Amino acid sequence: MNRLIIRNGRLILPNGIKNGLALICADGKIIDIKEERSYDIQDDDEVIDAYGRYVSPGFIDIHVHGGGGHDFLDGSVEAFLTIANMHARHGTTGIVPTLATCSHNDLFESFEVYRKAKSMNKEGADLIGLHLEGPFLSRAKSGAQDPSFIMDPSPEKYMPMLEASDDIVRFTIAPELPGAIAFGDELAKRGIVASVGHTAAVDKDVFDAAMHGYSLMTHFYNAMSSVTKRGIYRIAGAVEAAYLINDMNVEVIADGIHQPETILKTIYRFKGPDRTALCTDALSGAGMPDGVYNLGSMKDGTKIVKEDGVGKLMDRSALAGSMATTDTLVRNMIRLAGASLFDAVAMASATPARIMGIYDRKGSICVGKDADIVIFNDDIYIDHTIVGGRIVYGIRPDSYIKFKDDFAI
Repeated sequence: MNRLIIRNGRLILPNGIKNGLALICADGKIIDIKEERSYDIQDDDEVIDAYGRYVSPGFIDIHVHGGGGHDFLDGSVEAFLTIANMHARHGTTGIVPTLATCSHNDLFESFEVYRKAKSMNKEGADLIGLHLEGPFLSRAKSGAQDPSFIMDPSPEKYMPMLEASDDIVRFTIAPELPGAIAFGDELAKRGIVASVGHTAAVDKDVFDAAMHGYSLMTHFYNAMSSVTKRGIYRIAGAVEAAYLINDMNVEVIADGIHQPETILKTIYRFKGPDRTALCTDALSGAGMPDGVYNLGSMKDGTKIVKEDGVGKLMDRSALAGSMATTDTLVRNMIRLAGASLFDAVAMASATPARIMGIYDRKGSICVGKDADIVIFNDDIYIDHTIVGGRIVYGIRPDSYIKFKDDFAI
């Protein structure tokens, strides 16, 4: 049995950050965590010396549209694999590919492309299911989503989608729409995460939705209602409801642009690391130079300009999505929100894993879980990314020790 051993690192474990331990992986799983000097090196072991860097659970991005010049709606396996590989270079070991509002044909074609890409994906972040961000959204809060494809949820509209793909793990919906509550019940029955987003809901709409399966807020604060006035009276919106529902999870685009420092601090303080997941919401321009890119399908998608480190509508009237990577999110939560490294990592790993119902196999460094590991320095710059025990990214070839005779403590 070939093993991968990671030694001489600071392990970020569920109960804290520990020194003096080695991580031992085999067959894609974490099989042991041992004290240094308490294990033997075999001739066919692959050993990584972390040189005192952090050894962290891999980051899980539960909302991402693209990167490396591609969108998940490009209609090609190459797009999926390129995006998965690009984000892996920044510490992402698991992604939930997000499909923006699009035509019926583009959506159903993407279901088939995803299945093919998943079977071929060997060099990028693990594909852990599809997120449909639409078409059941508020036209008033559509943002960069194509309003021509937006509609109200009804069984005639959503059941064909659910029956066409077993890979759907998340749906973003505006809960105030007619039929949205019944749709939440259907998703809950199927174990699919129902998320509140692109919504003009008032607080009562979200309270009702939370009783019918809705458990997450999509890119919290963005394309989402807050306090407004009806006549002479103020009424709370989706943002305020999320703070009052203790069990409601939120995801935040912590790119330092979508949310200012004060809002990031507020989310961290009042929702906390156990209810806050970091997401990139990255567009095709992530990892690419400034220029014009696409959100959605190549035929019907929305043109986005990348500048100032973010995606904007072509008329510069609004933000249209992020160009971030997960290492940036973790770094910003520490620098801007004042989060501890331990909490920032949890918001990028354990919390998204729990939200998506995969914490039994991902999201923390524990024996028996998938060997999804990231090694990074004090500034959260990625040294290695390991997915299922495979090194998919590494910038320090001198840290490999191939043979027992080279191993010294």
